[in-house]
Amino acid sequence: MATPPVAPPNMEGGQPPVVAQPPGTDMTDICFKDQLWLNSYPLDRNLVFDYFAISPFYDWTCNNEQLRQRSIHPLDRDQLVKMMGTEYWLSEVMEPHLFVFRKQKRDGPEKVTPMLTYYVLDGTIYQAPQLCNVFAARIGRALHYISKAFTTAASKLEKIGYVDSENEAAAFESKVTKETIDFKEVKRVDLILQSLQRKLPPAPLPPPFPEGYVPAPTAEAENGTETQEAGETQNPQIDPIIDQGPAKRMKF
Repeated sequence: MATPPVAPPNMEGGQPPVVAQPPGTDMTDICFKDQLWLNSYPLDRNLVFDYFAISPFYDWTCNNEQLRQRSIHPLDRDQLVKMMGTEYWLSEVMEPHLFVFRKQKRDGPEKVTPMLTYYVLDGTIYQAPQLCNVFAARIGRALHYISKAFTTAASKLEKIGYVDSENEAAAFESKVTKETIDFKEVKRVDLILQSLQRKLPPAPLPPPFPEGYVPAPTAEAENGTETQEAGETQNPQIDPIIDQGPAKRMKF
């Protein structure tokens, strides 16, 4: 069975090989498929890494590339566990449709730190999104639609309130027209009361308070005094969020 060739290093003009830059962390907006390669070689667990290596997701500084240069299968787990650094680990296989690669950093035979995940689905290579980005996108979308729903509901309630206010104003105007005040009758009643007041004797003066008696203050005066004393002695409680939040702190 034919084996796809390994990309040779660039040695033009005696220059050292040019090492490609590692791929970016977030490349979820692109995918890769080489139909010519798929028509030339079978896509199985033995050759899938060679197919993955020609994609823009491949990191040429990984340990798998060192194994390829030493003519060792790049997915040989017995060799990868002995090395340190970045590597690609074939974690799931469903030939010939699905292959899952986990990019991870190895610090020991049993100590690895997962970094990113890629999968080959029917010949197309994708980068799997990180779980935190998925949650952020789902929550952001949910909040967007919730905010949109509240905006729509608020606009409809404003229209309903405007119609109600118009109806109340019309009802009030009709009530006023029905209950029209006759100023002639009001004036007639005032004249009668004034004539009665002139006929009655004046009201006697209230008796004086006894010596040493202090009249109790009225409710209005008592409330005014308490408010003034509270304003002088007590300060409002500081709110740690409103009064000491990030927006209230001094910026240097």
